[in-house]
Amino acid sequence: QVQLVESGGGLVQAGGSLRLSCVASRRSYIMGWFRQAPGKEREFVAAISRNSDTSHYADFVKGRCTISRDNAKNTVYLQMSSLKPEDTAVYYCAADGNQAATISRWPNEYDYWGQGTQVTVSS
Repeated sequence: QVQLVESGGGLVQAGGSLRLSCVASRRSYIMGWFRQAPGKEREFVAAISRNSDTSHYADFVKGRCTISRDNAKNTVYLQMSSLKPEDTAVYYCAADGNQAATISRWPNEYDYWGQGTQVTVSS
């Protein structure tokens, strides 16, 4: 089992920045961020490979977000900038427990989930 704890969410004005953090109870392989707005399905935001050599982003955050990880701290980050009101959602950290896994945009491919952190962007 892997426990994931997110932090860093909050209220920010449009155009502002936030850095989300996710601490894992032990080292994980693929780690990703998803988000879910009220009334909408959970959607992929970004993911990063175990050694940080590969990262994928959803089109709606390309150029505005950077995912990174510090394996010494079992932590993955999501730096978000130029935030828009439509970025308002609960952001979830996810981890894949399969050593052989490749990055996936599908929530069902991830084995462990955090409780989420609320990001609210005001206009």
